[in-house]
Amino acid sequence: MRLSLVVVMAGIAINLIALSPGAAAATSEPTGEQIDSAPCKSALMAGDDDKIIAACDGLIGNDKAPKVDRIKAAIARAAAYDRKGEIDRAIGDDDIALRLDPTLAEVLNARGELFRRKGDRVHALADFGAAFRLDPNNAAAKANYKALSLEVERIGAMMAVNNRPSFNCATARRPVEKEICANPELANLDREINAVNTKVVREAGQGNARASRAMQREQDEFLARRNAAFGQAGYDLRQAMRDRLDHLVALVGRF
Repeated sequence: MRLSLVVVMAGIAINLIALSPGAAAATSEPTGEQIDSAPCKSALMAGDDDKIIAACDGLIGNDKAPKVDRIKAAIARAAAYDRKGEIDRAIGDDDIALRLDPTLAEVLNARGELFRRKGDRVHALADFGAAFRLDPNNAAAKANYKALSLEVERIGAMMAVNNRPSFNCATARRPVEKEICANPELANLDREINAVNTKVVREAGQGNARASRAMQREQDEFLARRNAAFGQAGYDLRQAMRDRLDHLVALVGRF
């Protein structure tokens, strides 16, 4: 995804090269001087990120320069910062481009990808959604919005059950169950054991009902041993649960 982002944004920015040094005079925007975009264009042609960052700075920050030139220079510098791994600065330049023209769907999508890589799902989702609303035919923005929406839903679902075991603590009666409910680590272990065991039983049962029953019987026996051994001298509940989870994980995909 990062490579495609860089290619797209570089493609937008490279159009700056097509502008002539005297392009400012041909625009409808009033300027008191003719802005020389040649240094920025030369840096783009050379493909030198350090030169792009330095040379395009004067063009981006000059409010007398034609807006279209400033936008393309900001996009070019954002791509350069991105290639150098400076995400916050790349986002800052996309901010500049979008302040100059809020309708740039490609830039919104690009900034969304930067936010996503930074771990900021809230701003990323907002940018992908805005890009898709501006341009419903933008396949990248549509795919990004859909994928991130599903990711956020999964995270929400995981958070909803975090630190909760596979059983209802409100009806727990056994001492071992009460201990699991009172300990977030044990609660998560219990839920993971149940989830992986369900997967193993399902895999074993594909065309072999006897194998499925055998795997479930193994889980029932583990629970019976756990219930009976809890509280006895030398019994380590946490270790027993970890060992059971490791065993089940090793079985996944074997059937």
